[in-house]
Amino acid sequence: FVSMKLAELLGGSHEGKSVVSCHLGNGTSITAIKDGKSVDTSMGFTPLDGIIMGTRSGAVDPSAVTYVQKKLGLTPDQMSDYLNKKSGFLGLSDGLSSDNRAITAGIAEGNEKCILVSEMLTYGIKKYIGSYAAAMNGLDAIIFTGGIGENAPEVRQAVCENMEVFGIKIDPEANLIRGELRKISTEDNKVEVWVIPTNEELLIARDTLAVAGLDKNA
Repeated sequence: FVSMKLAELLGGSHEGKSVVSCHLGNGTSITAIKDGKSVDTSMGFTPLDGIIMGTRSGAVDPSAVTYVQKKLGLTPDQMSDYLNKKSGFLGLSDGLSSDNRAITAGIAEGNEKCILVSEMLTYGIKKYIGSYAAAMNGLDAIIFTGGIGENAPEVRQAVCENMEVFGIKIDPEANLIRGELRKISTEDNKVEVWVIPTNEELLIARDTLAVAGLDKNA
């Protein structure tokens, strides 16, 4: 949905565009989009891979998994539950919360574990943006979407800081929006940065109509 919306905003065509979509929420995925097609994603065999999330660990050394499983005496199913439901923001914040709003409040109070969560999240997103720019041999735009992507200016700011080597620079005032469609990069910026609220339900409905042979634009 957001890639199609961006194409509309950039003149109606995906062709020749290299885009990184950052869907940030309780679940998170970063996607490389070349000429309108997904060419890579931070998700793996399951959505557990990639960036740290509300309760998911994100990418982790496989040997760390076997080490923790043995140390805590967990069964494979218990270890899966540990990685999917007790890790990420929740685990790193020592059980404080899986909600980024609580993490942000903790940062304001000087909670070092909440600060760690924020730094790990934004650093991980930066790495994906950089690697996807290399894989696509360029970068024209970045999309922020999802609950955190649309409503956390501080996360967007931290992700885009010190990224001038890629031509990424955002307007601090424009970036203050929450839940609105807006370009937040500066006018002289090489890479356009957009906040685009997603509408997954609408896309699912359109795809369903298309499969049924009906008008997907209904």
